[in-house]
Formats: sequence, C-alpha cells, structure tokens
Amino acid sequence: MNPSTLHTPHSTRIASPSTGQNRLVSPPHFPHYPLSVAPMMDRTDRHFRYFMRQITRRTLLYTEMVTSAAILYGVYKEQDKEKRDRNQERLLGFSPEEKPLVLQVGGDDPHDLAICARIAEELGYDEINLNVGCPSDRVQSGNFGACLMAQPQKVAACIESMMTATSIPVTVKHRIGIDERDRYEDMVDFVQTVATVGCQRFSVHARKAWLKGLSPKDNRTIPPLRYEDVHRLKREFPHLWIEINGGFTTLEQVHAQLQLVDAVMIGRAAYDNPYLYAQADWEFWSNDGEMGNGTVSPDDKGKGNQGNHKGIDWPVRSPDRHQIVNQMLPYIEQWTSQGLKLHKITRHMLQLFTHQPGSRAWKRHLTENSCREGAGVEVVEQALAMVPR
Repeated sequence: MNPSTLHTPHSTRIASPSTGQNRLVSPPHFPHYPLSVAPMMDRTDRHFRYFMRQITRRTLLYTEMVTSAAILYGVYKEQDKEKRDRNQERLLGFSPEEKPLVLQVGGDDPHDLAICARIAEELGYDEINLNVGCPSDRVQSGNFGACLMAQPQKVAACIESMMTATSIPVTVKHRIGIDERDRYEDMVDFVQTVATVGCQRFSVHARKAWLKGLSPKDNRTIPPLRYEDVHRLKREFPHLWIEINGGFTTLEQVHAQLQLVDAVMIGRAAYDNPYLYAQADWEFWSNDGEMGNGTVSPDDKGKGNQGNHKGIDWPVRSPDRHQIVNQMLPYIEQWTSQGLKLHKITRHMLQLFTHQPGSRAWKRHLTENSCREGAGVEVVEQALAMVPR
C-alpha cells in the first residue's frame, strides 16, 4: 500500500450552519443503522462478531480499537510479506459474514489515520470510526482516545484527512465531556468543530470521563449518565446523525431512545446477554432492509432478504439458542483444525443461555473443558446436550 494511492472521494459541499464555511458531506447513500454493538477491548474480536452474526444479521458491529501505529508499522510499512500478511490477519482480519462492520481506530496523526482509512476501505470494512472516548492511561500516553476531546481542532484535522482518503463513512465515538471540560457547551464546541469538516455521525457515550483517578471500568459506571445532553444535541443539530451509548440493557429502552435520537449503541449488556439481539432484525428493520418496525408481509414470508448487504439471506425468524450453537459448529471446527484454542471462541458464547434452564451447566462444561489440549466441537456438543430445549 502506498500513500500515492490515497484519493479524494466524490462528495458535495454545503455551508456549515455554525460557521457559514463550506464543508464536506458524506454521500447520501451511506446506510444508517439504528442499533449497534459497541467496540469493546478484549471482547469484540472476530470470533465474538461471527457469533453475534448468528443472532443478528443487521446490527452494526465494531472491531476492538486498533491503534494507527499498529496498522502503520505492522501492516503498511512492514517489508516482510509473510509478517505483513500475518499482522494484517491478526489486527484487521474478518469473515465476510461479520458485515456490516466498522473498524475502530485510535490515533492522533492525520496522515497516519488517512492511511488507516484507506486500508480499511481496501479490506472491505463498511465504515471507520475514530475513538475519542477511551480514558485508559495507556491510550492517553499515546495522546488519543478521550483526551482528544480537549483538542477538537486536532480531531477535526484527523477526520478531514480520513475523509479525504476514503469513500466509506468516517465517524466519531466520544464522551459528553472529560474532567472539568464537561459542560454541554463544551460538547457542542467539540461536535460543531468536527462536523464542520464533514463528519455527520457521532456516537456519544452519555457519561463524562475522568482522565485521572478512575479506571476504564469505573469510567463506565461511576460518572452519572446524562442522556438529556445527548437528546438536546440531536434536537439542536437535527442534520447530524446522533447515536446514544451508555447503560442500555433492553430493546424496550432502545425503542424509547429512538424517539429522541437516531440510533442506540449497546455495550456490556450485548456481551453479558447476547440473545438480547435475537429480535433486533425484525424490530428495527423492515423486510427491505430499511429502518422500520420489523414487520414481514405475508408475500415475503420465507423469502431471503438482502437488506443493505447483497448476498446475505435474511432469516424470516430469529434462530433459537440451540440453532445458534449448531450454526457455530462448522466455524469452530474450521478454526480449531488450524490450531486455534477452543476457548478463544467459546469464551464469547458462555452467556448465550443467560436466564435459561441449563445455563450453569453450559458455562461450567465449556469453562472446564475448552482449554484442554485438542479440545474441539465435541466439547460444545456435550455442553449443549446439558441444556434442555
């Protein structure tokens, strides 16, 4: 990959409502998703994403955050082809079934992030998202994540550079504020600055982040949720696509939020109870792939539905939990035959039977046996046999 291959996509320019200056606007054909699973470190790897695709085909999925430095030095600048291919597969690899899929990146250098955006498009990602929400010390030491909320001009420069390099959507995930910079007006300043260069989609974690004194885990629970700030942002900037994140655990809550914002992102609850998404495709999308109430007309019963991604045969009803496990077996066999430890996949499946009879036996058997040398699909089949239908 070479910087000379970077190109400027065809986009339109309209006057910014805040400054009157021209700004890029993403092409209108970009699909929008009312529901997504948040990017989570050590959670949303390719095996979790494939597993989630057995439950929901249309929900937008994210990778774990990948740093721009890892992509730059592990993929873009690596001269040894074997190492480059291995790094690319480890950092950026995914199965086609995982789409629609967003690559989330962390970084603060516009040129490096432009290279990441171009690579993301070449590899087939549907979108690329800049992390401006992670408060960890490690991320702060690299001057990216939540600390960048104090530098909206820098974020705008990064987003503009990324948009120039790719034709896929470039989005931002951020907090409502950081430390003492947590007034609603501070968030507006950030969003307006970034929107002026063309960013139209913002995923907002409705908590502030403390950059010192709280761990990333505490920053997900201790700062109070301020949903009204996100609702107000949507009211005052109706031309922007605003997604809200933080504390949601049910689809009923999602429905309520969609009356006030454009989309909802669920994080830990998606991992702790993945079957939560079993009805999502039919509750939030119509049968033609557009946002809707999920109803299926009698004429469409039994027909495959391509939605926003051609070639995917949408099911007419959600699979039950046993079906989901059986659908995972060929995938598990494929990966374990290549030497992957079984627990790398099954650790994401432990909560599938949450609140169901047999859940404890399912989790215990997988936990005790998936790390055994040579463990394969038979372990999963044995665990499944312990769960009544």
